[in-house]
Amino acid sequence: MIVCVCRRVSDQQIRQAAAEGAVSLECLQFELGVATQCGRCADCASRILGDARAASAPSSLPMAHLQRAEQAA
Repeated sequence: MIVCVCRRVSDQQIRQAAAEGAVSLECLQFELGVATQCGRCADCASRILGDARAASAPSSLPMAHLQRAEQAA
């Protein structure tokens, strides 16, 4: 879906930017031009970026499981 109508930026482009290291709305503004015209897409773009970063973040559960296994040994 198109998130930024002014710059024709899609949610997929935002997710790709997140995968390539974008960590903030400012990064998206610099890389894609999101929210640099009218600004109405800023909240949606930030939400998509946050969701994409959360989905790609490694879970701490496996590491905690490994640490407990090491302590038990």
